[in-house]
Amino acid sequence: MIKIILYTAFALTAFAFNSILCRLALRGEEADAVGFTVVRLVSGAMTLIVISYFVSRSRGGLKSGSWASAFFLFAYAICFSFAYLGLTAGTGALILFGAVQVTMIAIAIGEGERPRPLEWLGLVVAVGGLVYLVLPGLAAPRLISSLLMAAAGVAWGLYTLRGKGAGDPLANTTGNFMRSVPMIAIVGIAFIPGLHLSAYGVILAVLSGAVASGIGYTVWYAALKHHTATRAAVLQLSVPVLAAAIGIGFLAEAVSLRLAVAAALILGGIAITIAGKGATARA
Repeated sequence: MIKIILYTAFALTAFAFNSILCRLALRGEEADAVGFTVVRLVSGAMTLIVISYFVSRSRGGLKSGSWASAFFLFAYAICFSFAYLGLTAGTGALILFGAVQVTMIAIAIGEGERPRPLEWLGLVVAVGGLVYLVLPGLAAPRLISSLLMAAAGVAWGLYTLRGKGAGDPLANTTGNFMRSVPMIAIVGIAFIPGLHLSAYGVILAVLSGAVASGIGYTVWYAALKHHTATRAAVLQLSVPVLAAAIGIGFLAEAVSLRLAVAAALILGGIAITIAGKGATARA
């Protein structure tokens, strides 16, 4: 039980630190958005190759994963980095995970799932919170950054859905990371004149790719074996809160009233929807 708790806590903290590491690099001009993403995906792929070799029976590689999933992973990572040029860690994580959950719920509805009234209520509340957060106003985050982070959330939601039921999640993740490298390499070549990476920026990007992403995803897969789908979804709701709390400590970022209200609406709405799904499953 202690091992499960430690695995879960590490994975969720790693997800939150992805936001912190990216903000540290971009805010301090230690790296540009493209350069950070290049190092993040390459270091993540290298780390997963090593982990897969020693852990996964299938050894991963390009035999696993798919180009479509790799594209969604790439789209998530690049939009994530550009979005954080204009968002605080907590706001970005809130928009990201709100968009992820809304995407997954919307696709389930599109595929024929018929939500109960409680689930519809939660979805409306969560979407309302996202809309409120980005409405024009003095405390609103930059619209383009918010839209980019929402796009990152949609991409991550699609990537997650494509990975459901994978026979060997670690091998598939390794294959997807490997396929994402040529995609980000093409973007990196196109942005060569603007690439900027200090030694500290490289370290932050490697920590994000190798530890927070590569190892973080691996540990999360290990923890998921011991959690129900509903519990796993609820646990992920803690990531924006963790990101905001760590952002206050590491980046001296303030929490506005708008962010607090939006967080309550989005996380509360998602929790209501998950509770509604749980009630449907038990019925």
